[in-house]
Amino acid sequence: MDRIYYDEDVDVEVLKGKTISVIGYGIQGAAQAQCLKDSGFDVVVGLRENGPSWVRAKEDGMDVVTVEEAARRGDVYMMLTPDMTQKDIYYRYIEGNLKSGDALYFSHGFNITYNLIKPPEDIDVILIAPKGPGAKLREEYLNGFGIPGLVAVYQDYSGMAKEKALALAKGMHLTKAGVFECTFDEETLSDLFGEQAVLCGGSVELIKAGFETLVEDGFPPEIAYFEVLHELKLIVDLIQEGGIEYMWSRVSETARYGGRTRGKRVIDSRVKENMKAVLQEIKDGTFAHEWISEYMIGLPKFEIMKRTESEHEIEKTGAKIREMFRKG
Repeated sequence: MDRIYYDEDVDVEVLKGKTISVIGYGIQGAAQAQCLKDSGFDVVVGLRENGPSWVRAKEDGMDVVTVEEAARRGDVYMMLTPDMTQKDIYYRYIEGNLKSGDALYFSHGFNITYNLIKPPEDIDVILIAPKGPGAKLREEYLNGFGIPGLVAVYQDYSGMAKEKALALAKGMHLTKAGVFECTFDEETLSDLFGEQAVLCGGSVELIKAGFETLVEDGFPPEIAYFEVLHELKLIVDLIQEGGIEYMWSRVSETARYGGRTRGKRVIDSRVKENMKAVLQEIKDGTFAHEWISEYMIGLPKFEIMKRTESEHEIEKTGAKIREMFRKG
């Protein structure tokens, strides 16, 4: 990380008179578009005409046009559709409308890092990655604060690429919390690794393994659910609030000793070696090639995994317990 940028480091005038074309209105697209509009930017949202997102964006008071129209009007193109759709949208609608000095914007560098999109040399290519889901971005904006973010520049044709990116970050209140400088590759590779090894993949498999271990030993699934899933949020909240040692100081002495002495037997050196292998597949493009191929043939393997895992006993148990809490 080279630097952290705050409000006082940014001048939004660099984008004065520029049209911001937001392509997509999903989790990030909706939040970013709304925040930028409320901050006074000239925002248009490009969507498939009369689709669900079109209706929702209209109801939110956005200036909604077709993707073709947004491509014609834009000076900054915010690519906020899912990763696997961006290449087609870019080459079908955006590439032919780019003007020298325009900016192509991403919130995840996947399509640039893996050369799926190859922009011309006479535009800026920038990234702002809010470090939180769209709902949290919008919530904190409305509260007058913001969440942290990342900024990266892949191509600086105008000499003002970073300034443009930071102006957009400020418009979303990210610079109130702090925006960290990085590269496209650093954002892409670390984000994929975090999702796969820890946040989504690793944590889910750890939870399921703990649940299965208790149930297979005869414990009621409801008890297993409480112990390995329900209470996990309490621990994560403590870690986020004050760090790992803060969490240790807020649990029982028995939990401290047992966790410190047994945790490393579960997450041992073999797990780290497996993580290194996952990271290598991300870095060398193995994962990207696999994911692109799976997407192109209609996601058959993914759908089987989704269907199978949705039938896991932990899902059925969790649904029953969550219903108990709702009734309360």
